[in-house]
Amino acid sequence: MLTVTAIMAILRDKPRALEYLLFVGYLILFAWLVTKVKFFTLSGLSRPQLVIIFLLKIIAGIFYGWIGIYYGGFAQMWDTWRFHVESLQEYQLMQTDPVEYLSNLFRDPYESGFSRFFDTTDSYWNDLKGNILIKFLSLLNILSFGHYYVNVIFYAFVTLFGAMAIFRVMDDVFPGKKMTILLATFLIPSFLYWTSGIHKEGLIFTGIAFVIYSIYFGNKQKKYGFKRIAMLLTGLLLILTLRNFLFVIVLPAIITWVIANHWPKKGLAIFVSLYLLFCILFFTARYISPTLDFPQAVANKQQEFIKLIGTSSVPIKQLEPTAISFLKNTPQAVTLSVMRPYPSDVHHILSLAAAVEVGLLLILLIIFMLWRKNSVQAKNLINFCLFFSFSVLLAIGFSNNNLGAIVRYRSIVIPLLVIPMVAQIDWSRISDYLFKNIKKNNNIFK
Repeated sequence: MLTVTAIMAILRDKPRALEYLLFVGYLILFAWLVTKVKFFTLSGLSRPQLVIIFLLKIIAGIFYGWIGIYYGGFAQMWDTWRFHVESLQEYQLMQTDPVEYLSNLFRDPYESGFSRFFDTTDSYWNDLKGNILIKFLSLLNILSFGHYYVNVIFYAFVTLFGAMAIFRVMDDVFPGKKMTILLATFLIPSFLYWTSGIHKEGLIFTGIAFVIYSIYFGNKQKKYGFKRIAMLLTGLLLILTLRNFLFVIVLPAIITWVIANHWPKKGLAIFVSLYLLFCILFFTARYISPTLDFPQAVANKQQEFIKLIGTSSVPIKQLEPTAISFLKNTPQAVTLSVMRPYPSDVHHILSLAAAVEVGLLLILLIIFMLWRKNSVQAKNLINFCLFFSFSVLLAIGFSNNNLGAIVRYRSIVIPLLVIPMVAQIDWSRISDYLFKNIKKNNNIFK
């Protein structure tokens, strides 16, 4: 694996003039393109709004890269540049040995073959998530001539499809809330940051968004055409190759959602009952086949994270592959994935931002509970978002003790929880309440 010193040595002597020229040229081209792509224009957003959203993602991606260089050693953010440097090596291989370039992605270097789906070491599937991203970046290098910040523009454009897909779904579910949904979709700090920087999260969320978009509109319009099925399969493929444990979580959520759509009035009961069944299968599938030992896979993953001691690693209770152990560790898992980092966990600017965001989201939850206006029609979509998101958060909390990784991993489900909350808050009641109290206090002091 490349070290930070090696990465910086490779990047130090790269010419900048061409990068600046390419950056400006592609920035203008893609800023124009986002106002012409039908998938974006059908959102109902104006051209200036589309351009501003796109520029925000680029700015976040540039900041992500800057943090990786100047702050990466302490915040453990150098992965983005390691991916870039390895993509340059793949780019060179593409030119010198195209056969090897086309075939190495499908070659398993381990004796175990392709069977170790859940393993975190010496596993084709564990390596695949990084190899897919590196291969994707190597293709971008054809257009960017290997310049990182030019690739940020391409990456922002590609991942904008995922954010826009969620925006269009939520805008359809909550009509008349366009600006509220727009802000909640594109201005959640951790979501904007982690899905705009060159890493896996942006593509993973795009995969999740494609799944949600295709199923929601397919069910609403009672029609699954070729494009919609292709979008669904693309989304599932992105999830499978970039974070395979999410694939195991999203499949039950999809199955339950599809079944609930046939009996919409019993949606919540269907979600609760089927998820209880899935929980039973989670602990008993190993008796059908040893390769389906899901509890052991989670316990193994936790052990791997415990061994990776980092600046944001925290002590946790070790997990055993039993139902009792999972039950006992559930409060710890929820605390890790939902509540942390605490203010006491702050060690640098990223952990400070994450701690502040947690506090603001808790305040938002309280506001939602006090001033909720229950007017949602597509309740099964909301059920999907809730059950899928909390399943992901539990999986993160059970397996991970590194707060930096936890914040990054959970960023992809935060919009699925925040957007429905924000859209259902009665903001007019809150403004009236505040206005009345301000007026009352002013009268007291007169």
